[in-house]
Amino acid sequence: MYMPWPLPDENWFADTSDQPEPDCEDLRIEALVAQRLSIDWTTRRQHIIVTVQNRVVILAGVVSDANARQVAAELAYDVPGVFDICNTLRLSGPRRTHW
Repeated sequence: MYMPWPLPDENWFADTSDQPEPDCEDLRIEALVAQRLSIDWTTRRQHIIVTVQNRVVILAGVVSDANARQVAAELAYDVPGVFDICNTLRLSGPRRTHW
């Protein structure tokens, strides 16, 4: 998993010995997706965390706009071997309240 900084809800001291080892194919896909996101002009300065489980790419983090969110998913889906995308990227900026 590529994670540039800890998230507030992450527990870095938790016991992870019961979690299965990642598949080699998942690691390859994870590295390729992270590389593509770091190269593309739209997504390279965004805070995106890439995780892969059973060839499903999970995108998490915060992006500046909806276009960056869409481009990240498209770039990930274009990587050979990707089965599906779970795009949980959130948009940054002030939250709007609906009255």
